[in-house]
Amino acid sequence: MRIVLVGPPGAGKGTQAQYLAKNLSIPHISTGDLFRANISQGTLLGKKAQEYMNAGQLVPDEVTIAMAEDRLSQADTEQGFLLDGFPRNLAQAKALDRFLADRNLALDAVLDLEVPEDEVVKRIAGRRICRNDSSHVFHVTYSPPKQEGVCDICGGELYQRDDDHEDTVRKRLEVYHNETEPIIDYYKAQNLVVTISALGKVDEVTQRAMDALQRAKAA
Repeated sequence: MRIVLVGPPGAGKGTQAQYLAKNLSIPHISTGDLFRANISQGTLLGKKAQEYMNAGQLVPDEVTIAMAEDRLSQADTEQGFLLDGFPRNLAQAKALDRFLADRNLALDAVLDLEVPEDEVVKRIAGRRICRNDSSHVFHVTYSPPKQEGVCDICGGELYQRDDDHEDTVRKRLEVYHNETEPIIDYYKAQNLVVTISALGKVDEVTQRAMDALQRAKAA
């Protein structure tokens, strides 16, 4: 299957993308991974992206699109893929459609993870991350550490990232509403959107998503 995953910050896209890609035996392609790979490998696109990032500017669509198209041209995507974080606006969505159409391909589904805005704020603003290892993540409500402010795993200090503060989260949501949400309507016009609730346990959301994708494939 060829799938685009969309949803607001804090919807759990990264987590669900990993599980879904594994269950469907297709590569998970995230924008973050694309940037990191191109920058670490010193590609021309990576160098261009780094220049913009060093200047505190957004990487232009044409650079992001070129990275995505390069990745989608690799052999492991022949049986499908799951895109996470791309496309993030209408220009990128239309570029993806053109890329696929040129190869007589098309998307099978756009999976929209739906989460109430207040829940998004609660999820992100409650996150606490270990200074010693950023993979050690806790939550003041859902998975609190045994001792406040201390990582259960290594004893490191837990802190709240600057972009996890409530006012910043709401600004990120505003950007999502303005830039990314329009692609949902764009794909709805193509009858591709499958919307599911992203509330509940991770495995419950994954099963919900798998069921919805299977229904979309059968249709």
